[in-house]
Amino acid sequence: MTDRPDAVFDLGLQAERTALAWQRTALAMAIGALVAGRLAVPVFGAGSLVVAVLGVVGAVVVLVVSRRRYRAVHESLSARGDLVAVRSAGAPIATLAGVGLLVALLALAFVLLR
Repeated sequence: MTDRPDAVFDLGLQAERTALAWQRTALAMAIGALVAGRLAVPVFGAGSLVVAVLGVVGAVVVLVVSRRRYRAVHESLSARGDLVAVRSAGAPIATLAGVGLLVALLALAFVLLR
């Protein structure tokens, strides 16, 4: 006997599309940080690799937090029909902004010091 899948709360699947968008964003963050770190190695040496690793760690944080948020949204919508119990999405947005700023500063320093 198979388990019945969770009922779809909304036919538009907005929460699912948002979760997929955050996954794409985390992947883009990781790749962007790695590419920026790799391109900056000739100018900054190992310091640029530290920035790349921090960018990848930030991408993992965004991915984990966004998955937790998706689960909370799905459970809240399925059980209660509203999002009262779900916290705001401040953590992944702040992490995204921080990693973006870090990579932008690395790129600016690369252009100015090259």
